[in-house]
Amino acid sequence: MAITRLPSAGFSITIRIAVPADASSIGRLTTSVGEAGAIVTALDVVDSDPTHVLVDLTCDTADASHADQVVQAISALDGVDVRKVSDRTFLLHLGGKIEVSSKVALRTRDELSRAYTPGVARVCQAIAENPADARRLTIKRNTVAVVSDGSAVLGLGNLGPAAALPVMEGKAALFKRFGGVDAWPVVLDTQDTDEIVSIVKAIAPAYGGINLEDIAAPRCFEIEARLREALDIPVFHDDQHGTAICVLAALTNALRVVGKQLSDVRVVVSGAGAAGTAIMKLLLRQGVGDIIAYDRQGALHRGQEGLNSAWQWLAENTNKENYSGDLAGAVRDADVFIGVSAPNLLTGEDIANMAKDAIVFALANPDPEVDPREARKYAAVVATGRSDQPNQINNVLAFPGVFRGMLDAHAEEFTEEMAIAAARAIADVVGEDKINPTVIVPSVFDARVAPAVAAAVRAAAQNPSPVPAADPGPADLPEIAAEASATP
Repeated sequence: MAITRLPSAGFSITIRIAVPADASSIGRLTTSVGEAGAIVTALDVVDSDPTHVLVDLTCDTADASHADQVVQAISALDGVDVRKVSDRTFLLHLGGKIEVSSKVALRTRDELSRAYTPGVARVCQAIAENPADARRLTIKRNTVAVVSDGSAVLGLGNLGPAAALPVMEGKAALFKRFGGVDAWPVVLDTQDTDEIVSIVKAIAPAYGGINLEDIAAPRCFEIEARLREALDIPVFHDDQHGTAICVLAALTNALRVVGKQLSDVRVVVSGAGAAGTAIMKLLLRQGVGDIIAYDRQGALHRGQEGLNSAWQWLAENTNKENYSGDLAGAVRDADVFIGVSAPNLLTGEDIANMAKDAIVFALANPDPEVDPREARKYAAVVATGRSDQPNQINNVLAFPGVFRGMLDAHAEEFTEEMAIAAARAIADVVGEDKINPTVIVPSVFDARVAPAVAAAVRAAAQNPSPVPAADPGPADLPEIAAEASATP
């Protein structure tokens, strides 16, 4: 059976099966699953009697249709009885993924009197007299709002606020797990820019930071810019800045692997939307040799008609040779390809035509711009956004530590200095003695990452150094096409 998509834990199923109690039954089961293109991850004996064995077989599949095919293949085996099929992803989401838990016990009347009335009145009066005390005496010191209107949920499109909630819950869980930050989903039943800005401004007093998530371009740029202007707490659009930080960190180490300097390489970025634009801006700040930006309009170049203001700026500040051809031609002889766009845009042959020791970051999820198995035949370093492939470039490496650092520093805004400091911290966690083609970023479970990023961001917040302006502000990016994100 030919499976073009890679099996993933995101489509993991557990199948309860009764098989004959003979020596070959379990082997036939696992063989049939493998032949169906799935990956067995666990097999547990649940019960047995003299004639049958009841087992739970867990396997990763490529998608829902593939899961059905695997079940059918098992069902076709002689003597096999499929009792139940469970989708492990849906099971994990039953009832939601986060909860509120109290930090105080409230075991006695005295404790209740201090936590709530009458004692709490004294704390209210203290904050009324000195509003800055809210950071010290309330959840504001450690709480972030994860705000979405559901207009650009992952790579799935405009699904609305209810369908966005599982993603925002997951984001909140990641904030807590990796940064010790209390985050809460705020999904809005409006996609009107003015209303979103007004609502977030109204709820901001309860939070120490705002994380914008899965809001479609171009509105996301205006929303971020207006909130930054209006609020005295950091506003961070993770689809932009989190992705850019992680890409810069990964590229820093990938270039160390191949022995190239950023100032000498030519980079092709597929996807000039929220993530792609932020990546290119950060690379330009760091002195990249050249960039070709590619999107639905083709390679952005000087003299091109029909460009919005953001793409016009990119056309004028990238693509030194004014290339105007297709994507395959753009990557020919390029040193680096970064994809934040759509699946299956390139082939292994296209990667073979890149420069010697090429670097490929194919970050579209769940299916990359080029099959990573094909890319690894020709490129020196390959990274994706997938957790089941080496070199996963995942925003969770950045945003928990970034917010941890900003909250600790009582920062009032997110800055480019913080982004650069965070990227360097992530890259340095790997250690030059550990870097190799399959390890250019640390694991998302590396306990050193978030504290290192937090420390770097905290230092940047407390000792900012000016960075010369080289791009339009967020308000000057009005029309940028949305593309697939590397965000989980």
